[in-house]
Amino acid sequence: MSASPLGAAADCGTANAAPLLIFGYGNPARGDDALGSALIARLAKRPAGPGMPPFALLTDFQPQVEHTLDLQDRRQVVFVDADATLEVPFRFTPLRPEPGFGYTTHALHPGALLTLWKHISPLPPPSCFLLAIRGYGFALGAPLSRRARANLEQAEAFLWEHCGLSGREDRSPA
Repeated sequence: MSASPLGAAADCGTANAAPLLIFGYGNPARGDDALGSALIARLAKRPAGPGMPPFALLTDFQPQVEHTLDLQDRRQVVFVDADATLEVPFRFTPLRPEPGFGYTTHALHPGALLTLWKHISPLPPPSCFLLAIRGYGFALGAPLSRRARANLEQAEAFLWEHCGLSGREDRSPA
């Protein structure tokens, strides 16, 4: 596992790129908008266990054009973001390239990164997913809300099982 506080994943573009990248984003100064980066901080503190697949962690304020290069040499990428509209604690959905997007702004949806990938690489993009975590308060200077923290814990547990990070060989339901 490698972690990079901001910017490119520590193993990006190397022959030893981890097959799994978890990219959490959001503004840590805006309450529950920090859910993506909070999940990355939690994952970075967990010790590596036997049987865990190699993975890289990345956090930033938002996906940007430059993050397209972080898809290189990955089998799977999980984007993690806060969502104020969910009716459930979290949602895990596959991402597809976004047709007709514009990238004149500094912030992009993860699906736009997949579209960019198709323009710069002859290879297919990795399997990409969005882990959206329900947030409630996004005020400037606010901490994570109690309810958002509970949702974060559930999303983290799901991610550990989904990505095989628990180190268990058998990932079938108990």
